[in-house]
Amino acid sequence: MNVLVLGSGGREHTFAWKIAKSPICNRLFVAPGNSGTATIAKNLEIGVNDFQSIKKAVLKYDIRMVIVGPEDPLVRGIHDFFLNDPDLNNIAVIGPQKAAAQLEGSKEFAKEFLVRHQIPTAAYQSFTAHEIEKGYAFLETLSPPYVLKADGLAAGKGVLIVKDLIAAKTELKQMLLGSKFGAASAKVVIEEFLDGIELSCFVLTDGENYKILPTAKDYKRIGEGDTGLNTGGMGAISPVPFANEALMEKIESRIVAPTIEGLKTDKLPYKGFVFIGLIVVNNEPLVIEYNVRMGDPETEAVLPRLNTDLMEIFVAIKEQALNRIDIEVNPKTAATVVLVSGGYPGSYEKGHPIKGLESVENALVFHAGARNDGDKVVTSGGRVMAVTAFGNDYKAALSKSYQAISNINFQGMNYRKDLGFDL
Repeated sequence: MNVLVLGSGGREHTFAWKIAKSPICNRLFVAPGNSGTATIAKNLEIGVNDFQSIKKAVLKYDIRMVIVGPEDPLVRGIHDFFLNDPDLNNIAVIGPQKAAAQLEGSKEFAKEFLVRHQIPTAAYQSFTAHEIEKGYAFLETLSPPYVLKADGLAAGKGVLIVKDLIAAKTELKQMLLGSKFGAASAKVVIEEFLDGIELSCFVLTDGENYKILPTAKDYKRIGEGDTGLNTGGMGAISPVPFANEALMEKIESRIVAPTIEGLKTDKLPYKGFVFIGLIVVNNEPLVIEYNVRMGDPETEAVLPRLNTDLMEIFVAIKEQALNRIDIEVNPKTAATVVLVSGGYPGSYEKGHPIKGLESVENALVFHAGARNDGDKVVTSGGRVMAVTAFGNDYKAALSKSYQAISNINFQGMNYRKDLGFDL
């Protein structure tokens, strides 16, 4: 069948790379794609939220399955758009419907879901601009540091952790009254701070059955030792060394199974990835947040570890037959290091040539903020490349990734050299 992947980042290049290996896939399209996807698929100059143009492309190229990479089109209801259109309603879409996508689209919706289904999470309250004084009062009941989350989508940057009460009140004011994160912070969720170690758990569901994919740990901050500003992600390691059998048993029984059951109970139609952001406190897992798609850069570490044909898995999701699939996983550790533009996550330049890609050995290079410019590949975004390598443990895998990176160069190139420091 002909397949379309929506998105332009490293996550989508990884999806395309994996799908291109499948005998089930006939022609592969990526919209809008990047310089990496251009080598294995046909890129279509279409934005991920341009539903009408996506429809035209699906009909023109006889596309039978659409894999949605980023969260925005899911929250805007692309799956519903397909279901409600007689020309499209027989096309398989991998990604939840709009109502279920609110698990990522609204922090408050997610928290209410967690509480309703008795899934462990941090205590919280939410506030609008009219309730700012109540927000101040709630902050005073908590111990520092203070966690403030913009309710809506803020491209992974709408979460603040503030150590000082006065600073927390100032940030709350800027979010609610100063539109610090635009419409995303019209409502703010304040929650208690949990002190522990984080990991990501990825689950596939067809709406009835589920499969747990390999765990990963990502590193969000720009600076060494997890300092500085939040980014879209500076690297990831899969599996997480501390996610032993006993912990995974707790995660499945207390979090994954009730989540899938909760979706069914609440009649939230879901075919796709559930990304559960977790924190482990005193060996007990709690949910920090849900995302309704794969993470980035976690995808670049998780998907290369799957030995099973990804298209077989997607077809099983479409047919609600995920229970018939055994997912085989490479036991080796994968480590992904993200190369970013100088100045990122602040302002940065674009258009710098990327050199040395052809010299990389023993590693996979997934393009993200990169495009073709004639016969050159040039930077076009903040997160430019994700370099993934395998090893018997995370240290060996990271060593290979860093070795591969020594061949790559572009003006202003920056990356974290301390991934795995907390493991």
